[in-house]
Amino acid sequence: MSDLLERAERILESAHGDEELEVYVSTGVDTEVQAYQGQIEQLATASSSGIGIRILRDGVAGAQVGTAWAGSLDDEAVEEALREARDNVRFATEDEFIAFARPDGVAAVSLELTDDAVTTTPLDEKIAMAIELERMVRAGDSRIRQVDSANYSDYVAEAAIVSSTGIRASYARSGAYVSVEAIASDGSNDETGWGLSAGRAPGDLDIAKAANDAILRATRMLGSVKPASMKCTAVFDPRSAATLLAIIGGACSGEAVVRGRSFFANRIGEMVAASMFTLFDDPTDPRHFAASAFDGEGLACRRNVMIEGGQLKAFVYDTVSARRAGTSSTGSAVRGGIAGSPSAGCRALQLVPGDIDQAEIFRRVGHGVYVESLMGVHSGVNPISGDFSVGVTGLMIRDGQLAEPVREITVASTLQRMLLDIVHVGNDVEWLPGSAAGQTVAIEGIALSGS
Repeated sequence: MSDLLERAERILESAHGDEELEVYVSTGVDTEVQAYQGQIEQLATASSSGIGIRILRDGVAGAQVGTAWAGSLDDEAVEEALREARDNVRFATEDEFIAFARPDGVAAVSLELTDDAVTTTPLDEKIAMAIELERMVRAGDSRIRQVDSANYSDYVAEAAIVSSTGIRASYARSGAYVSVEAIASDGSNDETGWGLSAGRAPGDLDIAKAANDAILRATRMLGSVKPASMKCTAVFDPRSAATLLAIIGGACSGEAVVRGRSFFANRIGEMVAASMFTLFDDPTDPRHFAASAFDGEGLACRRNVMIEGGQLKAFVYDTVSARRAGTSSTGSAVRGGIAGSPSAGCRALQLVPGDIDQAEIFRRVGHGVYVESLMGVHSGVNPISGDFSVGVTGLMIRDGQLAEPVREITVASTLQRMLLDIVHVGNDVEWLPGSAAGQTVAIEGIALSGS
């Protein structure tokens, strides 16, 4: 048993006889380095700890839950959080569907998601990585006039969840990243490009890959123009495709569905996507940076298939949304740290890979647009209606090859139509920070609004 889990167990002993108590405790250590012109511009190392308390009491028309949190595990802070939660429960609205998770018999997989090198690597080496990343970008192409930011970051985080309903769970994760934003100029216009490398520990990082990616993305956008409006096939690169998958995963949340906030509501069993499209959430895959043995309520994570062969099969649920829907939790509770309450969501989305690479997708598409970045996603996508209207930048595809760069384009469609019009899924899976892995996806019949 981890020290953090033991600490949570001791706090659980504070439960009163007329209440259910859930204790969520977390600790973390992280490092942030930013380099500029060969020097350290920002450097921060920090450790954190905290507790989130939820107390449930049964009422006449349902249960009431009071929550509180503290950014410390000191005894005084814990006692204050308990008092606040007990005070808050008196003012909570009764809800017949509110309940704490109970063990469901699903065994947790064994995952090794931490690497000691995150904490044992000297700080000087981490600083050197950020400085070298900036140097490589500046020296990599004469058209790079500026490096806006070159960053190294890492973290080790641990959490434990216990409750008077029998939940006992703890998990830990580490990560390390380098990222850089380059600015290229041709004398009349500037363009930016972003590069990234991620892993569990510093030794997993590929600085040259991140630098070259930023240089390529910035320089090949020089001379970009606003094209004529057209209807064509859009090929989304792995990063932009990951953004699309995260949006679709959000619509597969059982909480969104039961509240009428998903365009997938009441469509189980329907063909909602092209037949080559199979989307699943699998936090038990250690290749995903958000992998976890347990969900945000302490239930074992598991592989959930939402769309299989284009057919909508299922949604993901936490305990409360599952009760509203008359079903069971899928081990898919997510929570925003010690101050957040659990809700249903996807954390490790993946597509079943296709059997062709990106170059072959370009060849088969022949003519279209390659989407490298999406802008205005939060304001331009409606997860309830499925309306999709966002800005994109990228390059034209002509004769199966990348051609001139384009900008100031608006893609207008609906997520429902886009899913059905997928024509290719690549085999180039890219593991990215966030809730979705990415790979090249081609969608035909996309309306592009240009000049």
